[in-house]
Amino acid sequence: MKRLGVVSFLNSRPLIAGLAGDPRVELLYDVPARLPDWLYDGKVDAALIPIVDVLRSGGRCRVISDACIACDGETMTVRVFSQIPPERIHSLRVDDDSHTSAALVNVLWREVYGRKLELRRFDARPENISKLDSVLLIGDKVVNSAPGSFTYEVDLGSAWRQRTGLPFVFAVWACKADIQKEPRASARAAERLNETELARLLSEARDRGVAEAAQIARTHGPELGWPSELAERYLTDCIKYKLDTRSIEGANLFGQLCAAADIVPTDAGISWPENLPAPEGQ
Repeated sequence: MKRLGVVSFLNSRPLIAGLAGDPRVELLYDVPARLPDWLYDGKVDAALIPIVDVLRSGGRCRVISDACIACDGETMTVRVFSQIPPERIHSLRVDDDSHTSAALVNVLWREVYGRKLELRRFDARPENISKLDSVLLIGDKVVNSAPGSFTYEVDLGSAWRQRTGLPFVFAVWACKADIQKEPRASARAAERLNETELARLLSEARDRGVAEAAQIARTHGPELGWPSELAERYLTDCIKYKLDTRSIEGANLFGQLCAAADIVPTDAGISWPENLPAPEGQ
């Protein structure tokens, strides 16, 4: 049985459609920032890893599937809230659940405003948020506990699209690079998966989830504090779930900008799966 580390937010549900009852996998949930340690510590065999942690891994992990969490514009759930205009923000409190979004806000402020932000992590509970001048929040809490007293909001997916014209990839399925592919001959097919089979399983689950996204939103959205209609728009319009050449271009550009900002090593790169599809319509 393969143990999979899964983001606990609503946006991951279309990626795992039908896997909860599959005897070949076990799903373990947590916030994005904790999943890389789970992978490196061996708690899981593969996980939805923040893209910035893949860049920081120094080759310790590799992408194994064309399924991902991405956007091509508005995210709804990755936002800066502020009492002061964005161009005047110097210090920003950052949601503890975030790795990639913290790097993205740093890159965007550097590129758009020519400013290096001081980022300070904090526990993003509602009672803590209300005391702040500016804050980066991610995940379901942006909707189900949305702060209403801030004057300015910046959706980071929209800001990235406006700046670069490209999609943004937040998380990918990855495994440790030193894990050997399991020989089919030594595995009981009903119980164990090699890496190729796991990649196919994850892609098939994604395809089911995308086809059933509206129903997933109506079922799981209210459980996580989302109004059903908003959850449906989020899963069907905002979040993208398939890597293609255009999203890879956006992710590689993000890596270059992170390196320029000393967020990741200058030689950081990502090993992508082969034969990724071209963008739809091309």
